Parts: sequence; structure tokens; C-alpha cells
Amino acid sequence: MSTETLIRPVDTSGTPTASAPRTRGVETTTGSKIRLVIAHVCVYVVALIFMAPLIYAFFSALKPNSEMFSMPPTLVGSEIKWSNFVDVFAYGPFATYIANSFIVAILGTLVTIIVSTTAGYAFGRLRWKGRDTVFVLFLATLMVPAEVLVIPMFQVMQWFDWVDTYQALVLPFAFGAFGTFLMRQFFRGIPYELEEAARIDGAGPIRTFLTIILPLSKSAVAVLTVFTFLSFWNSYLWPLIVTVDYDALGTLPVGLASFAGLTGTRWDLQMAAAIISMIPTTVLVIVLQKHLVKGIAMAGLGGR
Repeated sequence: MSTETLIRPVDTSGTPTASAPRTRGVETTTGSKIRLVIAHVCVYVVALIFMAPLIYAFFSALKPNSEMFSMPPTLVGSEIKWSNFVDVFAYGPFATYIANSFIVAILGTLVTIIVSTTAGYAFGRLRWKGRDTVFVLFLATLMVPAEVLVIPMFQVMQWFDWVDTYQALVLPFAFGAFGTFLMRQFFRGIPYELEEAARIDGAGPIRTFLTIILPLSKSAVAVLTVFTFLSFWNSYLWPLIVTVDYDALGTLPVGLASFAGLTGTRWDLQMAAAIISMIPTTVLVIVLQKHLVKGIAMAGLGGR
């Protein structure tokens, strides 16, 4: 029987040498780290560009009014005036504007969540004749600009005698198609087996919605909460039209517009008021950030 001899490479001294280690994996890992660092740098640069106006507005709110338009422009003034954020409340009913915005935004968000989740469940999970046709017609309302609807809605508010009331500020825009579409798309991604199991256990459509579907939709509800709250909080045109007594029912965007007239050339106080108006929405986004990212990703999945 023949034997084969395994010959290793040797050096000049006759000592066997080891094979050269593989470096491909190391090079790949190094390249991935470099690309990751570049991606992070690009993200930080873009974020800084978008945040630059906010940063400048914040430091402008701390400047003396005489240095707002100084040349050459400076980011930080000669003194830091935190008192500007306190002086804002001395010019007009600014606290009332904030309170009204909270009331309108919270009530509008609650009504929108109730309407959108129930309508989305009806369009996405229940089977009934003409469902898709009705949904397409309902979705077509998104193509109608809000500016076209303000006059008919104002006439409706007059018929109900709701002009200059919280009902007029909350209800007309709480029945939009966006929230229903968002929840419908999310509901259609939930496995039907869960619903069938609940039906076998004797649960009806309402109980299934409350105990199975809705608890699984926390992320989508968080997305809807943020978008709706921002919409009501930043709404300007409709509150301006439907409100008569601005001192009693004026919201923050309307109050900021009138704030400019009250303060004259006090640009420092106007900047401070704008910064204060951004605090609630910023806190809301930070608190719901985890659910917000997850909900946006999952709501885009195709349904059955």
C-alpha cells in the first residue's frame, strides 16, 4: 500500500512554517466600521443643519432686544436674559393661549383616536358589502385642501351655534381620513388566526377589538397620537376663523400672531414665546420615540 507524504513549506533553516492567516474577514469588518462612521457623521451633519434655526432661535430668545439685529450677527448676546421667558406672560393672556391649546389638542387627539381605531377596524377587519368602495371614497377626502372646507364648516358651526366654542375647535378635524387609513393598514397586518381564536372562544367583534386588536396596536396608536397632537397644536387657520373672543378661546398659534402686535418690536420676547410653544410637542415626541419608530415601520407593511 502506497503512502502519501504531507510536505509543509519550510524556511531556509529547515523549520516548518505556518500558513499565512486570512485577512479578508478583518478587512471586511474594518470597511464596515468605516462606512458606519461615515454614515453617522453624515447623519449628524444633516441633523445639525436642520437644528441650526432652532438653536439660533433659542439663543436669540436670551439676547437683549437691542442686539437682535446687530451686525455682524452673533449667536450669543452680551448678556443671557432668562427673564425673557418670564416676561412673555406679562404681555397678553399667553397662559390662556397655552391652556386652550392643551385642551383642544388633548380632546382632539382623544376623539381622533377613538374614531380612527374603530373606523380602521371596520374597514380592515370586518367584512361587509361595499366596504372597499366606501373606503376609497372616504380616502379621496384627503385630496381636498383644508382651505376649501373652512367656509362650509364655518356655516355648519353656525347652524349648530358652536362658533367660538371648544366643540368647533375640536370636532370638525377629528374625523379625518388619515388616521383611519393608518390604523386600517396596521390592523390588516395582524394575523387573522388571533381573531379566529377569539371567535372560537365566544368573543364578538367588539370584544375582539378591545381585547385582541387594540392592545397589539400600541405603536400605531402612538404614531397617530403624535401626528394628531401636532396637527391640533399647530393649527392656525381654523381657530383664527371660528374663534371670536381670542382672549378667552385663542390657541397658541393665533396667540403668537397677535403677540407680535402686542409686543411691537420686542423680538426677544417673540422668540421666547416661540420656544415655549415648542416644548410640549418636543416632550411628546421624545416620550413616544420608541413606539413612534416601531409604529411607522410596521404601519407600512402590506396587509392581506
